[in-house]
Amino acid sequence: MGTDVIVVGAGLAGLVATAELADAGKRVLLVDQEPEASFGGQAWWSFGGLFLVDSPEQRRLGIKDSKALAWQDWLGSAGFDRDEDEDYWGRKWAEAYVDFATYEKRDWLHNMGMRFFPVVGWAERGGHLADGHGNSVPRFHIVWGTGPGIVAPFESRVRRHMSEGRVKYLARHRVDALLTEGAAVVGVRGSVLAPSTAERGEYSNRDVIKQFECRADAVLVSSGGIGANLDLVRKHWPERLGRAPERMISGVPAHVDGRMLSITEQAGGRIVNRDRMWHYTEGIKNHTPVWSEHGIRILPGPSSVWLDAEGKRFQAPNFPGFDTLSTLEAIGKTGYDYSWFILTQKIIEKEFALSGSEQNPDLTGKSIRDVMKRALPGASAPVQAFMDKGEDFIVADTLDELVQGMNELADDPLLKVEDIERQVRARDYEIDNTFTKDLQVTAMRGARNYVGDKLIRVAPPHKILDPKNGPLIAVKLNILSRKTLGGLQTDLSGRVLDENGGAIEGLYAAGEASGFGGGGLHGYRALEGTFLGGCLFTGLEAGRAIAKR
Repeated sequence: MGTDVIVVGAGLAGLVATAELADAGKRVLLVDQEPEASFGGQAWWSFGGLFLVDSPEQRRLGIKDSKALAWQDWLGSAGFDRDEDEDYWGRKWAEAYVDFATYEKRDWLHNMGMRFFPVVGWAERGGHLADGHGNSVPRFHIVWGTGPGIVAPFESRVRRHMSEGRVKYLARHRVDALLTEGAAVVGVRGSVLAPSTAERGEYSNRDVIKQFECRADAVLVSSGGIGANLDLVRKHWPERLGRAPERMISGVPAHVDGRMLSITEQAGGRIVNRDRMWHYTEGIKNHTPVWSEHGIRILPGPSSVWLDAEGKRFQAPNFPGFDTLSTLEAIGKTGYDYSWFILTQKIIEKEFALSGSEQNPDLTGKSIRDVMKRALPGASAPVQAFMDKGEDFIVADTLDELVQGMNELADDPLLKVEDIERQVRARDYEIDNTFTKDLQVTAMRGARNYVGDKLIRVAPPHKILDPKNGPLIAVKLNILSRKTLGGLQTDLSGRVLDENGGAIEGLYAAGEASGFGGGGLHGYRALEGTFLGGCLFTGLEAGRAIAKR
């Protein structure tokens, strides 16, 4: 078939754009280097959290939210400070996205059949002043069906267009260059890779069997970021976050390598904010890995005691679930690339969730009965599996035994039981009263003022060293690579800009490749639920803009 638009990358942003373009009558060629098993890209693996503002779900829980409050939170988190250059378009995309999240986004998704878990999560609580980083209210809406539930309606639309001949999908087609004529991009050239039986997320071969070349009026790059290219992550690691970790685990499959970003740069596209990235501090090694160095993120409640590698408790705002990058910076400046949680059985039962669709089979499978089992005694089945099989978990009846196990798991026996006992016992003294000078304990009590946290997310404050709350649990936390916050600079139509700020004719970008909009709509920090949302929004806007060309 003739082609109007070539979309490079069959992840969420690419699927959204393809669906919009085909709906508008455009003929789309969708190419991806991975096998068809990986249709939907990184989004399929996600927990499925979306940032919404003043939603019906929030209002039913008594949460008072507004666009003005959300924008205040966004600005306090982003910290835009390159307004005349690298942040110019990112800020514009951010303002448009908060508007989208307040008004159009939920209705648009709801009309496609998407539904949300009734309890809104509170990710990235901040721990700073009111105008600093963090969500002032819960805004993390979990999609019923998690990542696969987000991908499904767009995959369905794209496959319908495939059957009707408006979309042609070519798996195992790797783009090696963008074709240009004068100052315009007019197509792609690349390699057809050998067939692969790799399952979703597994490494697929890079054996070339022939070449291909395709031309179109427009090319949209939606190929993701650099999260699995750990060497590239280290290369761009900013000094403000301390020393780049020598050891990291990967939160994304191997194909998230940044390769297409450099190809687009060679064609004249400008990459901005390379030093802005989003990596998690609560990573654990997957006991059943799908890809190399496969890590899973713990989504913690606020009660675990967080210690650095030498056993020193982190200071505010570096509490579990409060400020990811502040804690990443604090860990980096210790000179080590890991840290520790110490907690109790009561805490792990109520406060530990694991990120990812495969780690939440009840929500992913849309099983109300299985979701209700979370209220039963004991850790959830996925968490229990890590307690039983995960190499980063230690369970013990006494603090002496726990610290001994922690030292055995570390490279060097850095921890002294008397130092840890002193800090944990000091924290336990603060539980005797409902008032305290310990800001983490204050935060724990404050979290339970939100009914959603009190019901399913935050354990009643209790003494960690009291045996009736045991056994004791320690978790070694690794740095987990995840998202690229910078990327190809784009205007509000998704057009890729060159070094002079001009739009490159025929070239567009969406999703993580564009820094989720404009080369970085998050600025320095993200509010969570905004990565999938950024893919949805940029794919939608770019698709609409190209369709109107």
